[in-house]
Amino acid sequence: MITQNDIARLNEADVHDTTGDKIGTVGQVYLDAQDGSPEWVTVKTGLFGTKETFVPLRDATLTDDRVTVAYPKDQIKDAPRIDADGGLTHAEENELYTFYGLPGAGDLQTGSSTYRSSASYPDRDTGTGAGHASGDASMTRSEERLVTDTRTEEAGKARLRKHVVTEQQQITVPVQREEVRLEREPITDANAGDAYDGPEISESEHEVTLHAERPVVATEAVPVERVRLNKETVRDEETVSGEVRKEQIEFDGHEDSGRR
Repeated sequence: MITQNDIARLNEADVHDTTGDKIGTVGQVYLDAQDGSPEWVTVKTGLFGTKETFVPLRDATLTDDRVTVAYPKDQIKDAPRIDADGGLTHAEENELYTFYGLPGAGDLQTGSSTYRSSASYPDRDTGTGAGHASGDASMTRSEERLVTDTRTEEAGKARLRKHVVTEQQQITVPVQREEVRLEREPITDANAGDAYDGPEISESEHEVTLHAERPVVATEAVPVERVRLNKETVRDEETVSGEVRKEQIEFDGHEDSGRR
């Protein structure tokens, strides 16, 4: 059960339904005009929390900064759209009670209770005017602020693809070959025997086979590197804008110049 002591904790708390799904965040808290107990909260939904929907706090629980209400998310989204800037009228209260199937809807027609907005302050409003307290003749000025969030969406794709290209390469290969060299030597005692061996005058020929190396080219596949895709997160800032409302307080009357 949520009591007056929990009002300050309700401010900007996350609101979840009976299944644990998040609905939005608390916008304003509406108190019973008779005993000051919290009866309703408005849940900010939509982009930047621009919509506020009334949800009963009856049977709701508060754990840390999370409010769990006793109604499913789909039902809350279909609740009557009521302006959350001031107190609820009897007709609006009656419409909400009827929609959520709460007992006591008939009593609201007699004007026995009203609710006051108290999003940031736990003080109870027991006056009859919406948005101000009659006890200390003061009023609260409120204003809206932009609330931002982010969502992750697909920004593109990257892929690796391998294909074959042909290029010309030049490699220098060392080779060797045989060449003929004519050698002449005089007749000496050492080679005279070979020189006089055989006929004195005759025709003959002597043949020598020459060899040479030629480069042979072939190819082989060898691994040279590994390539992979990886992702990294880069943080940046973007500027967003939106319209917000705020209350202005004007003084109408005679101000005592001797007091500040």
